[in-house]
Amino acid sequence: MAAPVRTVVFPAAGLGTRILPATKAFPKELLPLVDRPIVQYGVEEAVASGIRRVVLVTSPGNTMTGAHFAPHPALEAVLEERGKTESLAVVRALSALAEVTTVHQAQPLGLGHAVLMARPEVGDEPFAVVLPDDVIDADPPALRRMTDLFAAVGGPVLLVERVPREAVQRYGIIDAKALGQGVFEVRDLVEKPDPATAPSDLAIVGRYVLTPDVFDALERTGADAGGEIQLTDGLRRLLEHRPLHACELVGTRHDAGNRLGFLKASVYFALKRPDLAPQLRAFLTELD
Repeated sequence: MAAPVRTVVFPAAGLGTRILPATKAFPKELLPLVDRPIVQYGVEEAVASGIRRVVLVTSPGNTMTGAHFAPHPALEAVLEERGKTESLAVVRALSALAEVTTVHQAQPLGLGHAVLMARPEVGDEPFAVVLPDDVIDADPPALRRMTDLFAAVGGPVLLVERVPREAVQRYGIIDAKALGQGVFEVRDLVEKPDPATAPSDLAIVGRYVLTPDVFDALERTGADAGGEIQLTDGLRRLLEHRPLHACELVGTRHDAGNRLGFLKASVYFALKRPDLAPQLRAFLTELD
């Protein structure tokens, strides 16, 4: 029987170049979608999936992301003094949401390198990886479906989504055998293939459930020609020794790490809010 997944790693040390200049001095993962930062959606998904231990991988100068989830006694005192009980409850609930630890990635040397930085905190246990940019609305949560599949197959699970053929060159793509009910056995992984030669249209999208032997696989893989350690390359090496499976996304995914995706995600989540949706719909109608 597979050990339970108790830890989730959030790689968040990138430069945020797709959404500059907003991210020049401000962490991309803290940009707000309505009234919650991007990263909080992922943490809430993890908690709803039964995973409360969060490891944030950030750049050394970034103290803000960890602080978002930490207690803020001065703010709480002001809110309490002013009788803002609803806001006080929100702030206190946020600091109690998960057990958050921060580790640093000195340079953005690839997703695989970011995952390696979390090794001391993860230890010798299975763990999840959530890319904050991929904000997913799904019921049950995407990560919950993945951990359920992990428990059934006892090995690594990737989240995949079908993308337009012309877009495969932006993703890691799997060559896979369908097992039914949205589950696949992974036969190979290709990073950003040419659309003409891509093995499928199944793209890996921002969620992984991994076994600790992936750390050794990543170390043996080493850096690519660009000086980065790619998680996809490490998974290919891992595939030589154990089966990998994929779970197809059932839900809505937004790539909030680029300008248009961020705007779409903001509108999408605002329209799910009863306190905002009527006025926002009216405004959007006026624009037409």
